[in-house]
Amino acid sequence: MNPELPPVAPEVAAAAVEALTSRLRKKLDAAIETYVAAPVVVEGAVRRVRCGEDAEVVLTPGPSGAVTDAEQAVCSCLLAPRCLHRAAVLGACPVADAETAVAQDVGTSAEVEPQPQDTAAPPPQTGPTDAQLTAARSLWAAAAAVLAAGIPAAGAVAQAEVLRASHTARLAGLHRAEAAALRVVRGLRGARSRHDGHRLADLVADLRELLLTTGLLAAADPAPALVGTARRAYRPEGALRVHGVCREPVISATGYGGVVTHVISDDGRWFSVADVKPGGPARARGAATATVALGSGSVDHAGLSRGGLLISGATLSSDGRLGAGKGVRATPVAGRSWNSGPLAALFARPLAEAVAARLGNAPMSDPEGAERTAGELVGCDLVIVGVVEQQVLAQELTSGRADSDRLLIRLLPSNGHPDLAHTANLRRLASRPGLRLRVVGRLDPDRAATLRPLAVGPIPDETDGTTPDASTATLRLPAEWQGHADLGYDRIEGSHLPPADALPETARLLCVPSDPVAEAPLWRLRRLVEVAVSGGRRAAAEPARDGDRAGVVVALRRAGFRTAADLSHSLAAEADRRGRDVFGRTEEADPDGYARAWLAAAVYLAGTERALVRATWEAPDAA
Repeated sequence: MNPELPPVAPEVAAAAVEALTSRLRKKLDAAIETYVAAPVVVEGAVRRVRCGEDAEVVLTPGPSGAVTDAEQAVCSCLLAPRCLHRAAVLGACPVADAETAVAQDVGTSAEVEPQPQDTAAPPPQTGPTDAQLTAARSLWAAAAAVLAAGIPAAGAVAQAEVLRASHTARLAGLHRAEAAALRVVRGLRGARSRHDGHRLADLVADLRELLLTTGLLAAADPAPALVGTARRAYRPEGALRVHGVCREPVISATGYGGVVTHVISDDGRWFSVADVKPGGPARARGAATATVALGSGSVDHAGLSRGGLLISGATLSSDGRLGAGKGVRATPVAGRSWNSGPLAALFARPLAEAVAARLGNAPMSDPEGAERTAGELVGCDLVIVGVVEQQVLAQELTSGRADSDRLLIRLLPSNGHPDLAHTANLRRLASRPGLRLRVVGRLDPDRAATLRPLAVGPIPDETDGTTPDASTATLRLPAEWQGHADLGYDRIEGSHLPPADALPETARLLCVPSDPVAEAPLWRLRRLVEVAVSGGRRAAAEPARDGDRAGVVVALRRAGFRTAADLSHSLAAEADRRGRDVFGRTEEADPDGYARAWLAAAVYLAGTERALVRATWEAPDAA
């Protein structure tokens, strides 16, 4: 995709592909590759792309910054609007989020006003409606076809089928399935274009959620979590007093950029105030000091992250985002230190307890809720141990424990984009082994004992009894930062760190701690699950044809992973299954059975690896 082009609503992109003849569809993928690199002429909100000598595609986004109507994409050639130029340019654009369908910017504070509630009790929900069943089955079929084809064969036509089905799902109210489908399409585009930010593991997870959600819905599972909720639907929350914690820059794969400021209420609940719009990295940098669209607009995100708000008539979305409707009033109030009030309680909880709450045993039928819980921020006091094999290691400061008994934690940048300060700040902190600091960050649910810091601050004297004067071994931040540094925006300099000779010695580490997720024989099943996505059904069938299937099954059984061995055998066998048509010619079997076999293996793998990650957060004597 071309980041200079505006996002396009899924139904607009799908309709453009469906309007092409079969001959033009065969040329679509090559045309998209050409127009991804084509220069874009920017004239205000209008984008122009020259497609040869006699054709020019003009995109005129709506108020949301996205192309949400077919008439907003016009080509000057004689075949328009059923032309290859228009469909290819739309295919080169990022896929817009679901909120653009109602002309709302992703991450903005505008919201759908709460509607009066009917006093009559609604009838009990017994399952999905007929329209939802039809939409779920259509989306399942499109996802199963993509899985069988694999990344190389899942071109624009296959993606258009997923986009069309996702639009049907939105009309039927299947918000969770629609969101998963859009992530799958973005992942396919990133993989096919070899985008730097693409991760095969992310595409596998998105495809797993899409198949799991639609499969359960198609079977008439009545769980409300399968339907999901619209993020832009806000409910009244009343009066709130919130305290700023930190800012987090946002750079999305869909061409959006901005900032999210995390705040916490007096009773310890997490909320966020977002300002994310089309613009990418430049928008993320500029939004750091943008005005918060709450109340009178007298405070910016930098001030909110170190201050507070007293809000009346607050509205709240399902993901904890504070809205800014016309009835919302907000008054800036003085901020609180990380060492007092509800912020201090954030660091009083042992890290093991916080991890257990974030990575608990959530049902696989609600991965959306599990992901939301795992993404909640945690606070802890750490001491930097050093860098071993290019990994920054730290230990939790726990009274009554020797250094050798403390859990080793890996620290990774929250966002590795070169325009942000995360990586440089983490490298600066790692240069001071023995440095004690207070950290607010997010757990990485896919890596062993890994924390991604968002903000750091000096540690108070009373929290550490291992040194006579803890203030000499912690950060020395400027007064205007008011006690913490946002790692995505604030630059930590050498003057903010204590001298190296003033820091206590730390235990010398010769190697990084073991990683059971990477070292477990489950990598054999993981490889098969990922190969099935990257190469398609034929690639997944290769182990069965080469005689390697028995070796994989035996290795997993010897290691005690009997279920993994059975699922690996079933997936490879189903991938190699062939049927015959009425003339006796060999053909691939129906994709549904293959999709079910892959889904069973992927769900088992995700649950087992999550359990292994939880185990890495246990203290050494409790493991």
